[in-house]
Amino acid sequence: RLSPIDSTNYDSEDGPEGDINAWPLGESLIDYVVEGTDFLAAQTDVLGHGNEEDLNYPTENIINSSVAINDTLISNTATADDEHDVIAGYHAIEFMLWGQDLNADGSADTLNSREALNYDSTRPTGGHRPLTDFTTADNADRRHTYMEVVAAKLVSDLKAVRDEWEVGATTYRTAFTAAADETEAKQKLAEILTGMGTLAEGELAGERMQIAFASNSQEDEHSCFSDNTHRDIVLNAMGILNSYNGEYLGYDSNDDGVPDVTTNAVDGYGLDDYLADVKLTDAAADLKAKLATTKDNYMAIDALARQQGVPVDVQILEATATEPMALTIKSLNAESSSIANLATALGITGDVVDPTGSDCDTSNPTEEC
Repeated sequence: RLSPIDSTNYDSEDGPEGDINAWPLGESLIDYVVEGTDFLAAQTDVLGHGNEEDLNYPTENIINSSVAINDTLISNTATADDEHDVIAGYHAIEFMLWGQDLNADGSADTLNSREALNYDSTRPTGGHRPLTDFTTADNADRRHTYMEVVAAKLVSDLKAVRDEWEVGATTYRTAFTAAADETEAKQKLAEILTGMGTLAEGELAGERMQIAFASNSQEDEHSCFSDNTHRDIVLNAMGILNSYNGEYLGYDSNDDGVPDVTTNAVDGYGLDDYLADVKLTDAAADLKAKLATTKDNYMAIDALARQQGVPVDVQILEATATEPMALTIKSLNAESSSIANLATALGITGDVVDPTGSDCDTSNPTEEC
């Protein structure tokens, strides 16, 4: 997969994906954290970084040190081999806005100044970074600077990806949509299926769901600071569905589950249309059914979080095979198998579901990985 998110030259995997969406995050490298969660101590070293073997970390971080907060710092440390060194992208901004989510079980009896309430209920949700962190607290100015630099980098990275999908002589879109012959066209189709299949099984079902679910690890929840993981799951899975249908319905601005901002909506020629044209009706019907089952399951996760106030970090506390999280993991596994079968039916050789995408056995969601 060498699209603009993964590669800048259609050859090497040097794209901005890690800078945009790297996770888990090195939050203790960025700003203060409460010890006793993922960190035995403040495992931070803003200049040299730490590693899992060396636990003698200095106690300074980016915010409370004198290190210059600029593009160079963020670019040099945005993506790192040790996840505790990741300091850029969506989740860095998420951490700065919400802070740690210290509520363990969703109950109100642990409510304190570090936890928040839903605007319309008494259920704690997400972290609650005090506003004073950005106004009167020590280092408030450095937090502003950090947010400005990290947000600017994220916007720049996202624009770079977007621009490669514009019509133009040298853009990725032009290269991807130009096929000299049937062999090259089949390769482009294989790339589409690889994106769908690998996201479904290894990345979403495995890395983004099962690791946290099977081990009841709130620290491994995808958006662990804001408790927005239910939307991560829905939108990740919906991206696969959109690719199959060749459509994008728009943006749900009021969070009621119905897209209402349709300025950029798309209704184009999808894989479903192509399969109808080449008369692969059985393969199409199988994948359509698998996609529908997955949607039912991930919408159940969403409903628990949005309608009943049970965020994903509470849904994973006791992993059982009958819960929506487990059912979604299993249905994503089945969905990826259907995508692989479709590739075979289309005469595509090679794996469209990356066998190294995750160490998780997503056919068994309660098995730790």
